[in-house]
Amino acid sequence: MTESIYYDLKQISSLAPSLSAQVAREIGRRIISQAYAPGDLVEDEGSLADKYQVSRTVIRDAIKILVGKGLLEVRRGKGTRVRSRTDWGLLDNDVLAWYQSAPPNDEILRQLMEFRLTFEPKASRWAADRASEDEIALIEDSLEKMEAERGSVENFVIADAQFHRSILRAANNEFLAALEGVIFSALLSSIRLTNQAPRDNEDSIPFHREVFQAIRDRDGEKAESVMEILLKDANRRLGNCLD
Repeated sequence: MTESIYYDLKQISSLAPSLSAQVAREIGRRIISQAYAPGDLVEDEGSLADKYQVSRTVIRDAIKILVGKGLLEVRRGKGTRVRSRTDWGLLDNDVLAWYQSAPPNDEILRQLMEFRLTFEPKASRWAADRASEDEIALIEDSLEKMEAERGSVENFVIADAQFHRSILRAANNEFLAALEGVIFSALLSSIRLTNQAPRDNEDSIPFHREVFQAIRDRDGEKAESVMEILLKDANRRLGNCLD
């Protein structure tokens, strides 16, 4: 999966194509992928300017972007250091997108799946209770796109993510909807490993249809329980890939 899919799902543009933004993205990717580990010093301005063939002003602006996202800290006389992961702006859209360019990280994937298991079953229950007819129609439309896709894993994943997004939004909880970026990052990251073939995609469709039917039938208890089953199945398949 690519960063662009994440940005498309969030319906936002990626970083503006300024030189400083491009450099920030390259350094940010390296931090996310642990090429720079927490506590490491990154190169000085001059070295980074030479490396990326840009001015020192561009480097300073790029560093400011990453400082704002919690990835770096600048200490006068001590250089620029990668901050602990606990200090990162983990809900920042760019940080979540950059995970799509990094090698799979077992611990991060585990935490992301725990997050999904905590919130998505409840979102399904609330969607069954609160969704409008138009919101239910959007869930069904995403499901039909999943069922119709037979060749492209990427197109299936997009439809899958839209299905889960539609449920989150149909729950009509603004705080929950604000967390959809985490759901997208978790979904895209895990599917990179678990849905490598059309057959794997088809096997997950009955679970999705059961969730939809429960929401359509206004059966909140069943919607919650089936979503939990769906996610536990995905977690099982993810665990098999990580073992």
